[in-house]
Amino acid sequence: MDKAQLELYTDYLLSTFGYATATGLSAMVNGQVSHDQVTRFLSGEEYTSKDLWQEVKPTVRQVEREDAILIFDDTVQEKPYTDENEVMCWHYDHSQGRAVQGFNLLNCLYQVGDMSIPVAFELIRKPLEYCDLKTRKRKRASLVTKNELMRSMLDVCMNNKLKFRFVLFDIWFSSKENMFYIKETLKKDFVCALKTNRLAAVSEEDYQNNRFTSIEELPWQEETLFTGWLKDVPFPVLIVRQVFTNKDGSTGILYLACSDTTVTREFILTTYQKRWPIEVFHKSLKQNAALGKAPVRRVVTQNNHVFAALYAFFKLECLKIKRRLNHFALRAHLYLKAIRVAFDELQALKAA
Repeated sequence: MDKAQLELYTDYLLSTFGYATATGLSAMVNGQVSHDQVTRFLSGEEYTSKDLWQEVKPTVRQVEREDAILIFDDTVQEKPYTDENEVMCWHYDHSQGRAVQGFNLLNCLYQVGDMSIPVAFELIRKPLEYCDLKTRKRKRASLVTKNELMRSMLDVCMNNKLKFRFVLFDIWFSSKENMFYIKETLKKDFVCALKTNRLAAVSEEDYQNNRFTSIEELPWQEETLFTGWLKDVPFPVLIVRQVFTNKDGSTGILYLACSDTTVTREFILTTYQKRWPIEVFHKSLKQNAALGKAPVRRVVTQNNHVFAALYAFFKLECLKIKRRLNHFALRAHLYLKAIRVAFDELQALKAA
């Protein structure tokens, strides 16, 4: 890895307020780095989650704690005008409720105190092409599921001797395989969201006799905490319900499961709230680290730009701790400086 090029490119991603192009970077440094050098950096070796870990590892070792958490979630960056390939293709975007063309990024975020550090990532690839017999349209498919990728990333985190207590994830990753793997194989605990139709037994006897009820039909009261057995999950979990009011005034209900049966309802709710930083992480990646603003068209260059955006986020996170300003305040500071320089240059041109 060309570390100097990586540092320059990621600084450029944090500095630019438009598209991140090789020509733009070269112009920014007055041609000291050529367009071709930037292109070669992006199209060279393919950087992976392992490379990201090597960059963030020294900082992780300084701040890691036994009570830290791992947060898993994915995000879709829409790129409707980029040519399709195994990375840049159609993915279902849960936030929009429809399929969009772009790339799908699965992330593992290490949350310790106020610091959020990306420690693993995978771009969802769909190399298999087939024809849908119903619609007669060409589609793509992955060789592995996102749940399988999540378990693989957990393996990597364990092999890296990462200290953490809980794994947090939403309903899209709440599969029985993930639950079993975290609790029984890794000997760790999880807090996750559940769909309302998830089946559970309220006693071990009911579980053994295959008597299940959907969790929304359990006899809920305001502070209820059930010890239950989810269908096909061979160990008890705590199940809680949280009722809240949405911004539009509607009522929302959140069901959570926790594999540590010694904790309280309040602890489960407080712990799951710590999943919020990954939403901020995805927003900052897109708005502050130019995740979707590079006109890269090949799989290798697309992958390497995503890697660079993740590393740029990490650099911004370190600045956040150092300057005690959030990512958006830091970028606003840079933007104001840029406006002032542009204004002064305009006045100089007018006076010439």
